[in-house]
Amino acid sequence: MGAFAKKCDCNQPTRCQHPYFIRYRDAGGRQREETGFRTQDAAKERLLALHARRANTPASKAELIRHYGQMRFEEFVDDYMGRQRRLSHGTTYDYEHLARNHLIPELGSRRVETFTPMVVEKFLTTMERLGTPDPTQFKVYVLLKTLLLDAHRKGAIDEHPLQGVDAPRYEAERAVVPTKEQIIGIKSAADNDRFSMFIDMMAGCGLRNGEALALNVNNIVANDVYRVTEQVHHRSKKLEKLKHRKPGEFREVPLPASVREAIERFVERHGTTEDGYVLQGTRAKHINHSTISYIWYRKLAGKDVDIPAGMTVYGHRHFFAANCLAHNIPITDVAEWMGHKNIEVTFRIYRHLMPASIGRAAKLLDKYLHVLTA
Repeated sequence: MGAFAKKCDCNQPTRCQHPYFIRYRDAGGRQREETGFRTQDAAKERLLALHARRANTPASKAELIRHYGQMRFEEFVDDYMGRQRRLSHGTTYDYEHLARNHLIPELGSRRVETFTPMVVEKFLTTMERLGTPDPTQFKVYVLLKTLLLDAHRKGAIDEHPLQGVDAPRYEAERAVVPTKEQIIGIKSAADNDRFSMFIDMMAGCGLRNGEALALNVNNIVANDVYRVTEQVHHRSKKLEKLKHRKPGEFREVPLPASVREAIERFVERHGTTEDGYVLQGTRAKHINHSTISYIWYRKLAGKDVDIPAGMTVYGHRHFFAANCLAHNIPITDVAEWMGHKNIEVTFRIYRHLMPASIGRAAKLLDKYLHVLTA
């Protein structure tokens, strides 16, 4: 079952104040040691609980624990990635990039069963010491947490590996939002019909970059509704499912009359592909992110154009959110139209753009409470 004792040289160890320690073998057959038990009864109770857990562990489960527990972390990362069937191409690439450049160099040779909260804390401290940017620290921690909790659920790590760990804190910078006049100036300076149409879909309908590139006339399901069904992925440059959606799922967004008319003018001038794609490339049915990046970072850089400091192409999508919130459209609707995974994302990014709702509410409430308090 195991053994207990004290690591002291006292003449009467059963009466001294030093704590007891226990030794036992876990369900995977590995020898373990725990300490900090003030009495023999506490040590015995812990051994009995551990023995019961091991006795109730099926042989197949014990073999699974032993297999994953003794696996090197680098092998476990490969194993985990091989078991994922629903990760998008982009997420898979990000996970592999973070693991290859941050986790494996520091933790790759460590056996999975040896991970403890102290090991995680030391790794996070190392990232800070190396000057790893805060956003990257946060992403690496989230991936490490995902991997270790998977190992913990399989029994490869006995105790919770993140208990008490002080996770990296990262607050995304506030969105940089251009004005309508600045957007007009950007489109004029770019002097490119496809770029202007791309910007109209982001600023007018709230589409992500890749979603705007996949603009299709067949997705105009009503005069004022556009159905977002796919995106041009920034790495594969191919049409893929929407972010946070399963294949075949879609969302519908408002289609302002001015944007619909811009699409009609563009199609009349340039046409579409046989299957309705609007922003055609030279060798594909759609242009890709590199074309947009070239215009934004190269072509516009040499022109006299008013672009807010820190703004990226994504800022045109921020304009859509700001425009909605400024006109008192509920943030729940904005979150749905923008395709956010949950409304907390919308609040975190755009809450500072909302009108002063507390102050406005106080005035409205006072109007009806005045009679009661008079």
